[in-house]
Amino acid sequence: MVGKRIWHDLGRIARLWRLYASLDLLWLLRDAQTVVTYVVSDAIVGIASAAGTFLLAERFGGIGRWTTPQVIFMLGYALVVAGVPAVLFNYNVAYVSRRIGRGQLDHLLIQPQPIWMALLTEGFAPFTAAMTVLPGIALLIWATGGVRITLSAGWLALLLLNIVASVTIALAFNYLWGSLAFWAPRAAEEINSTTWRLLDQLKPFPLDGIWPGLLGGLLSVVPVGFMAWYPARALLGLD
Repeated sequence: MVGKRIWHDLGRIARLWRLYASLDLLWLLRDAQTVVTYVVSDAIVGIASAAGTFLLAERFGGIGRWTTPQVIFMLGYALVVAGVPAVLFNYNVAYVSRRIGRGQLDHLLIQPQPIWMALLTEGFAPFTAAMTVLPGIALLIWATGGVRITLSAGWLALLLLNIVASVTIALAFNYLWGSLAFWAPRAAEEINSTTWRLLDQLKPFPLDGIWPGLLGGLLSVVPVGFMAWYPARALLGLD
């Protein structure tokens, strides 16, 4: 009975993803200017977010104990972690404080499906948000040729598992802060803009060598260390 229910839910999620993906594609292809604007702007933002750390690593042959290919791997991982929420949780699903503050969360409560399923599917935008994740994938592929790791099915599964965990932590952190909009709808409506920006600005830097107390805070209170640095260390075999 439980297995049948799980398969039913998975099938419904797949159908909803297909529906929202088709709507996303139709919206994107409404005119050529829209396509060019989204593709170019997302590519510029993605490249710019990693350019600073990349240029530092290239100029000095790495950052601390991290070689240039290892830094590039970490940057690719960080871009993928930032891109997955844009693909799966677009339309302010990731910025849940906006939905709560504007009263839009109430719309989910009257839909004939569980709220978790609505949050998991209605933000699916694989076409308009594609350029937020593709640069990260390209950097990961590029960096694997220069880092000393043995590619295998197990390692790739571990990479996927770490990405899922990092995205889950990022969403949990932002939903925690976004819930403040229940108590202060107008004041906290845009709080997730700040919390996402905080993670995005800090995640592309190696955290080795910083004060242990600060490092503990960056792995708990503000879990930016789990966005790229700590998982990349594990995947690259850095002690």
